[in-house]
Amino acid sequence: MSDYDRIASAIAYIQANVSAQPQLADIARHVHLSPFHFQRLFVRWAGTTPKRFLQVLTLELGKNLLDRNHSLFDTTNRAGLSSTSRLHDHFVQLDAVTPGEYKHKGAGIVIRHGVHAGLFGNLFVAQTERGICRATFIDDADLDPELAVLAMQWPQAQLLRDHAVASRVADQLFSAKNRKDVKLALHVNGTNFQLAVWRALLRIPAGTAVSYGELAARLGSPKAARAVGTAVGANPVAVLIPCHRVIQQSGALGGYRWGLERKQALQVWERL
Repeated sequence: MSDYDRIASAIAYIQANVSAQPQLADIARHVHLSPFHFQRLFVRWAGTTPKRFLQVLTLELGKNLLDRNHSLFDTTNRAGLSSTSRLHDHFVQLDAVTPGEYKHKGAGIVIRHGVHAGLFGNLFVAQTERGICRATFIDDADLDPELAVLAMQWPQAQLLRDHAVASRVADQLFSAKNRKDVKLALHVNGTNFQLAVWRALLRIPAGTAVSYGELAARLGSPKAARAVGTAVGANPVAVLIPCHRVIQQSGALGGYRWGLERKQALQVWERL
């Protein structure tokens, strides 16, 4: 078999097995090569890696399914992506503001905050010694609205600008190689119901999506979809508390306080 025939056969195999998400070793075995030699040969002939080629086909399959009115949840399953996991409950630990901290309005607490220009735009991050208390996407360099929220929630706290805080969080969040043995702590203020909803969001596997009604059912309140939606919208920590994984029952994206294009981009990123 010539090199051309091997690559043609490999491409046909990948196209036929997108939903199975074949590994490099599976494709190499199909054309009777070692994974190392197959990878080099594929890059030389196709100009990209087998993994990247599969990713492109997966996205095309996903778009096709969505265009045919499949829900995002069904689409991720049909594309073989339901087991993808980028963000787990063991990666993020959510702790609530204590009654004492609430009563004293943040007295004695130092909040470091900054902005990181990253993959999905400017990410504003604020962090206490106990964890991240706020993370939001901002469209410009104006921090006044975010600082006003912090001042309202923590009026007695000391606010210090520290852009390195945002850079560290973004690096840990968006760089898979920096995730080993990393545990990001959240230090947030919310009602008991909001905290329950936010903890439920952490249990949605990355690369999948649930409806507001399904999320309400998981909380034992199947008729509280609207209240759940309000709590999802009040999420103070973008991405880490993954409200972008909640969609409408119809499969439509629904709302997202930081823009629907960003929500869709986050969903696609989690599937790669």
